[in-house]
Amino acid sequence: MENFLKTSDFDREHLEALIESAMLLKSTPSNDRPLAGKSVALVFFNPSLRTRASMQVGIYELGGNAVILEPGGSSWTLEHRDGAVMDGNKTEHLAEFVRVLERYVSAIGVRTFAELKDWETERTDPILNAFEKYASVPIINLESAMHHPCQAMADMLTIRETLGPAKKKVLLTWVWHPKPLPMAVPNSFALAAAQFGHDLRIAHPVGYELDDELIAEIKAQVAANGGSVEFTDDVHAAYDGIEVVYAKSWGGKQFYGATEKDIEFRANLRKDWIVDEMKMSQTDNAIFMHCLPVRRNVIVTDAVIDSPRSVVIDEAENRLHVQKAILTELCR
Repeated sequence: MENFLKTSDFDREHLEALIESAMLLKSTPSNDRPLAGKSVALVFFNPSLRTRASMQVGIYELGGNAVILEPGGSSWTLEHRDGAVMDGNKTEHLAEFVRVLERYVSAIGVRTFAELKDWETERTDPILNAFEKYASVPIINLESAMHHPCQAMADMLTIRETLGPAKKKVLLTWVWHPKPLPMAVPNSFALAAAQFGHDLRIAHPVGYELDDELIAEIKAQVAANGGSVEFTDDVHAAYDGIEVVYAKSWGGKQFYGATEKDIEFRANLRKDWIVDEMKMSQTDNAIFMHCLPVRRNVIVTDAVIDSPRSVVIDEAENRLHVQKAILTELCR
């Protein structure tokens, strides 16, 4: 494993092995320190709680040292575009930043969100790809414009340890948020669920479709791994018979590069799409999942997120164990 950029770079057998490794790391204390004497850089273009804390703690527990950099804060502002004339507010190019940094560290983790400015550009993950282009050490995607594979693997681990290894009926449901959000988390959750052979249902209002190429990849993965995928804009029927409810807001392609013009329309979706007790009662005693942070009583009611079927805290903890498994393989 040279990099960890998205789950579909690996086959199911490899992903299953990472889950098994994470479960072992979680259950069995070990004196193994594969990162002893090594440092890992964590580059954060965006704020973070779970990703930053879990990576920093994980690196420490594996015997290593975390070097945290925040471009424009604790380090220089960065330019990633080839051929850029740097006469604006960007101080250093990634070509130098990455090649200097890799002289100090054994791997580089990168977190950079979509800005929702240019769909055709951002869907190609230009900043993440620039890190990969210039680096000769492993790159770990800690959330990019299009993917959040560490979160998705923690999600798969949480489903496995809560409900067992058999395929499950999984709902990925869009929920309202005060502003449009990137697609990285729903993209990666749907892709990983397909790779692990689950029966996936994706529910969202008309106009909030995920990326066409990603959907094609999901369909190929369910065909290869024995699962299924279906799509619906009927929020109430979506919950019928479901065993896992994964809630996440995302903005459709129409939100890229333009001011929001349908605030009233989106506001009308808020009541219908919130995850509440009535919807959860339609499921097959489903667990509730969300990557966090979550806006209570906007995305999900207190009664649901505080219920015994909510596994959001376990899900957050599992970021630590999955990332330790990934780091162990990348940096040995």
